[in-house]
Amino acid sequence: MQITFPHMGDMAVAVKALFQELGFSVVVPPPISRKTLNLGVKYSPEFACLPFKINLGNFMEALDKGADLVVMGGGCGPCRFGYYAEVQREILQEKGYEFSMYVIEPGIIDNIRKIRETFGPLSMRKVASAVRLAWNKAAAIDEIYSLVLKKRALEAEEGVVDKLYAGFIREIDEAMSLDGIRRIKKEYREKIEDSSAEYKRGLPLKVGLVGEIYLVLESFVNLEIEKKLGQLGVMVERELYMSTWLLNFFHLRNDEKHIKRAARQYLGSFVGGHGIDSIGNTVRYSRRGFDGVVQLGPFTCMPEIVARSILPAVSKAEGIPILTFFFDEHSADAGIQTRLEAFVDLLERKKRQKMRGSEYKGEIVYGQ
Repeated sequence: MQITFPHMGDMAVAVKALFQELGFSVVVPPPISRKTLNLGVKYSPEFACLPFKINLGNFMEALDKGADLVVMGGGCGPCRFGYYAEVQREILQEKGYEFSMYVIEPGIIDNIRKIRETFGPLSMRKVASAVRLAWNKAAAIDEIYSLVLKKRALEAEEGVVDKLYAGFIREIDEAMSLDGIRRIKKEYREKIEDSSAEYKRGLPLKVGLVGEIYLVLESFVNLEIEKKLGQLGVMVERELYMSTWLLNFFHLRNDEKHIKRAARQYLGSFVGGHGIDSIGNTVRYSRRGFDGVVQLGPFTCMPEIVARSILPAVSKAEGIPILTFFFDEHSADAGIQTRLEAFVDLLERKKRQKMRGSEYKGEIVYGQ
């Protein structure tokens, strides 16, 4: 059995550790590239969203390398994510690929029988050990990356934080013990903390990132928007991480009550995906004193389109500028950079006027 799965940020490090610790062979798809995108676009329905196309390209590249079991997430509700696996299975089978697919559904109980049918009898002690290793890797990655998002804006030498993070990922990927994970996390936290200098711009700016999880986590598809913001001297914060999403996906924790409470004035019902999170977290970022919010979503994504239609009202009522990007295979780096620079300039002007005690009179919302 040769197991593969789609890329999403640095998720592959933890997922690979899980299956290898269980004794299975793993075929990690090649890093997402233009080839991956072109494969997905060529064989996907025209109006499928960008994550669907990238995932399909991941699977085709991994199956070409010998994978024979695809592990994919499922779901329920208005978001089309719940249908991804079935449509992708049909496309791949029509292309002549021979494989089986395991679809992970929300919750733990419903997966137990399917896990045994797919992977055979597994020792509970072995499963617990593998889950513990994978979870600690995922949590360590998220903890260090949350620090990276802040420290990019403060690095003494351009690019040093990203170099440190790349080294951290290499070492955490190779770590095979909890003690090793803790040691590596502590070492790189100190190194990244020590990389700080002065702010790159005149005023410190903080921006919250909201949107659909794949666009938020995967730097290839969002054209490294977090790095671009850091290079402009902006500290970035977001609520969406792989570890927090997994806890909610498997119903092991529900930490969304405060988000729904913040969103209730503007959106009181579930619209699928992370639509209500985008509204609620924008409100929370405003009330925590953030300077702006950036929303990311795939083109044709219904939950984020609903959120985008409501965000102007949130922006006006809460007094926070919001910049929205919708991405597809035609999105270009230059256009993203130009709009980010204009947005950061707007945030600086607004902050200066606030510091002088005068109200900002310019436009408050920039969106696509």
